Amino acid sequence: MDWMDKLLYPLQWVVAWILAIFHEIFTAIGLPADAGWTWVLSIAGLTVVIRAVLIPLFVYQIKSQRKMQLLQPEIQRLQAKYKGKKDQYSRQAMAEEQMNLFRDNKTSPWASCLPLLVQMPIFFSLFRVIHNMPNVADGSVGAIGGFTQQLAIQAESSSVFGISLSATFTSPGIGVKLLTGVLIVIMAATMFITQKQMMAKNMSEAAMANPMMQSQKMLLYIMPLVFGIGGIYFPLGVLFYWLVSNTWTMAQQHTVIRNMPAPGSKAEKEMLERKARKGKAPKTPEAKAAAGEPVVEEAPKKNGQRQQPVSKNRKKNKKR
Repeated sequence: MDWMDKLLYPLQWVVAWILAIFHEIFTAIGLPADAGWTWVLSIAGLTVVIRAVLIPLFVYQIKSQRKMQLLQPEIQRLQAKYKGKKDQYSRQAMAEEQMNLFRDNKTSPWASCLPLLVQMPIFFSLFRVIHNMPNVADGSVGAIGGFTQQLAIQAESSSVFGISLSATFTSPGIGVKLLTGVLIVIMAATMFITQKQMMAKNMSEAAMANPMMQSQKMLLYIMPLVFGIGGIYFPLGVLFYWLVSNTWTMAQQHTVIRNMPAPGSKAEKEMLERKARKGKAPKTPEAKAAAGEPVVEEAPKKNGQRQQPVSKNRKKNKKR
């Protein structure tokens, strides 16, 4: 057992047990124990459990992004305050004020990366479990959690389209390169589409103009590229995990953006347009007046005091 296995062993233990439990469930309902698709479904079950556990983190991500939208006027004020100041002191002062603003409002421009960062240890744990599968099968490495030698033998003898779950793009054979290559492209594409969807639809123009968001724009292209290149070393089983995880993320994010868009975003405009077509959009003052409904307007402040709202009908009576 090398240093990575020692470091990740607690997570490997949990991952292996979840895989073993789902494998037992699927074999109990009649699926072959040594079939590749039984193990693919077990990996999909593992993915669903992990993503369900991460739902609170996803909620925090969405709330943090909404707070970032509301903070844009303050951020723009800071940018105007330090506009044209290129010295090191001014840059440092601006960065400190921005960080204080984020801290006081309990948000961060990097919140959108949290689900991915939390998944990484789990991802590498599954990678190591599948990587060590042949060693567990031949007895050179002991059982990992519920992943016993018998299960390892069944997993090692299983295949999807004739390809072992532990095979990678670098393994010999045209078939393995074709299948893993397609999955790598899909994995990178779904990752790019998910991040692009968040930036293009659920962020206002002011938020996108923030210098920190420019760094996230770079990640939009860098992360899929890194995973695309690194994917040639991922076992087939890990590629299936990442494919299911990305599909979950796309569906979950699409639902949230469609129904609970960030203020000022393109998604919010689209939601209001959909409601307007269905007759559910809030009426403008002009529309209310045309329909003969009372229109409440806020009277201007006098001597710094805010007056109570007055309807147009009451205004007319007062003038008479």
